Amino acid sequence: MPRLSVAGLLPLFLVSAALVGIQIALTRYFAVAKWSEYGYWVISIVLAGFALSGVVMALARDWFAARGRVLLDWLPAFLILAAAIGFHFVAENPFNPLQLQNPATFQGQLWNIAGYYLVLLPFFCGGGVYISLYFILNDREIGRVYGYDLTGAGAGSLLGLALMWWLHPFMLLPALLVPLALAALFTTRRWVRPVTLAALAAGVALGVFGSAARFNDYKSIYAPLNVPDSRVLAELRRPRGLYHLLENFTERVDTDLSNNAGMLGVPGPPGTLGLYRDGNRLAAVPKPGGLDAGYAPATLAALPYQMLARPRVLLAGASGGFRIAEALALGAASLVVVEPEPVLLGILRHGLGEVPALPADPRIRLRGDSPIAAAADGPYDLVDISLDFLDTAEANSTAFAAEALATYLQALAPGGIVSIPVSIREFPAYAVRMLATARQGLLAAGIADVPAHVLVVRSAWNVRILLSNRAFDAGRVATAKAFADARSFDLSWFPGMEAGGPREIYNDLPSVSFADGAVTSGAGAHDAIADEALAVLRGEASLAVDAFDLAPITYDRPFFYAVLRLDHLGTIIRRLELLPQAEIGPLVNVAVLGQAMVIALLVLVLPLLGGRRVRTGAGWGGTARAVLYFSCLGLGFLFIEMFLIERASFWLNDRSAGFALVLTGMLICSGLGSMLSGRFAPVAASASLVCTAIIVVWAAVVLVFLQDLMLATLGLPWLVRAVLVLAVAAPVSVALGLPFPLGLSRVGSGGFLPWAWGLNGAFSVVSTPLANLTAIGFGYDRVLLCALVLYVTAWLSFPRRQSGVPT
Repeated sequence: MPRLSVAGLLPLFLVSAALVGIQIALTRYFAVAKWSEYGYWVISIVLAGFALSGVVMALARDWFAARGRVLLDWLPAFLILAAAIGFHFVAENPFNPLQLQNPATFQGQLWNIAGYYLVLLPFFCGGGVYISLYFILNDREIGRVYGYDLTGAGAGSLLGLALMWWLHPFMLLPALLVPLALAALFTTRRWVRPVTLAALAAGVALGVFGSAARFNDYKSIYAPLNVPDSRVLAELRRPRGLYHLLENFTERVDTDLSNNAGMLGVPGPPGTLGLYRDGNRLAAVPKPGGLDAGYAPATLAALPYQMLARPRVLLAGASGGFRIAEALALGAASLVVVEPEPVLLGILRHGLGEVPALPADPRIRLRGDSPIAAAADGPYDLVDISLDFLDTAEANSTAFAAEALATYLQALAPGGIVSIPVSIREFPAYAVRMLATARQGLLAAGIADVPAHVLVVRSAWNVRILLSNRAFDAGRVATAKAFADARSFDLSWFPGMEAGGPREIYNDLPSVSFADGAVTSGAGAHDAIADEALAVLRGEASLAVDAFDLAPITYDRPFFYAVLRLDHLGTIIRRLELLPQAEIGPLVNVAVLGQAMVIALLVLVLPLLGGRRVRTGAGWGGTARAVLYFSCLGLGFLFIEMFLIERASFWLNDRSAGFALVLTGMLICSGLGSMLSGRFAPVAASASLVCTAIIVVWAAVVLVFLQDLMLATLGLPWLVRAVLVLAVAAPVSVALGLPFPLGLSRVGSGGFLPWAWGLNGAFSVVSTPLANLTAIGFGYDRVLLCALVLYVTAWLSFPRRQSGVPT
């Protein structure tokens, strides 16, 4: 057979690009219209479609092969219509995540979830059939075919991200239909081109003019967007999100202000503008001339400023500029302000629409990296983390890790303070877990007497945990007591509190059993955090540990909100209506994992109905080896990808950039590796051993040295760190591109070939939620170790050579 030309492979490249681009577009739709946690279902649907296509092709391989050229010509038109119609019905779907958490309404929402699968599977299953046909019809050039598939997917990722700078997220999918139409231009078959162009016109028209996509009623932007006289002052489209700047009468500074503010003689917070990202409130932004922080002395965050005279402050999170104004009003001598959120940083530096830039002030220095990197420029008297810092960027959770707290403590001048905010609106357990993290951070900084170096002050809604490299003495404790009493705040822990004595509680916080929702405290006012504080700070057993995971936050497990114990799943499901939105992600992963395991079982079993047609030439024993081999590859690749995405997110302090860089880099480099596989087909078993050795050595080096390298280079320019990310990911990615085509070179061109494609897809469905749950429970290093086990197992089960397969 003649060698497949580049023109013959370009349609595959374009279809693969469209498949990944549309996957990203659907994920962005869920982030904007629903909640980003439900984007996991998109990944599940995509890979389930690929897996099911492999089953269909395995059972009817000869039928598809006989009609392969015709199907390849006409499938792009079908895919265009399937994508457009599927997205139309996705936008029409009345799925409501809040009702999913209500026992009285969740059953209807399960049908809505099933509806997503029903309308999107035709597109992704059709895409899987298209790719499988290329494998079947070009089985002697598997490496090149798989290489163009992977590099096309990488190009689609880049294209989707580039379009986010110009297009509204709801318009991404119509634009990404174009590569599908371009794929049909390479055919010479009559009517294919005009029919495909007509399908493109109809699909774009349906996506642009017939879409019902909108913000749902429960998004925080919905109410302010629809109050009288509300105005959208600016809209920004970025890969990080869709930003809206709103003016309406509901916007205020989101701070924890004492109810006694009037008695203290301070004004209330001023009216502001509101900045929203993907429909979620990001920050209050000052109106022209409205950056007035006269209210600052009445805030919970003011306590450390009462203890320090004219402190040099490292401020993590500017809160639209209001935290800068507060710090200066409270007496800060100088401010190093870290604002990693690029739009908020841009507003501070350049303004936005009616919002002015921050006035020039020699006391203020703005940075766009991370507080961990900024700590190297100390010493500071105060490291002050803003209340909204955690939620302005997903990667900011690492700023709360025990290792980060140790870094801040070491950057303090003698007697300096680290001020850590925790919201307890949903679960007081978040504060208890942060105390456990603070304990580990203090120990890592060389401080043995942990309780003496911690002070905790709270309101009804939030907690401030203060850490110092010098024990809080009687004078500072007295200052804290006077501060709290004047503002009706509560001290939940201070050195000497263990001695007991009368204590007035202003904000009742009773202990509540998560299992049954019953209050477990006795009569009178209570402080559930105070009940737990001493035991946690001493490293003793906590009452809350039975219901919640209170393991410290670390760089390896940077999950601030993941406090639910999934081994108590029955209790969690019974109390589903109490869960905050931030805790839904792990449960969605559990649900997707359950669905994925069912899909994987079907992909394992159904092709067996084809009997000998789906066996490899090495018999059923050889077939079992090959099944294990391709299943391990499907699991292992995404485990490594998830590990690298997390490490890149920390390194770049930007999850969106980390995801995009790793996904694109791995797909393209793996595609290049796959294209090399044809050279090694005659020595496939030896090449497989070399690839496995490269993966094992790379992982060992990464586990030992990567964290130190990241910490040493956090202060370098972003572009330099991005190059370093690619330099780390590229070698292993090239090696990861070879095992799949090398394995296919040993199984022949029969029914097992599409089954192998289906197995790879099915176990990729399993790997995404499984890797997430493994990371939450055990850390990302364990995810990488699991990947090593999988690739070694794959090497041990490398398919045997069979008769009739060319060498």
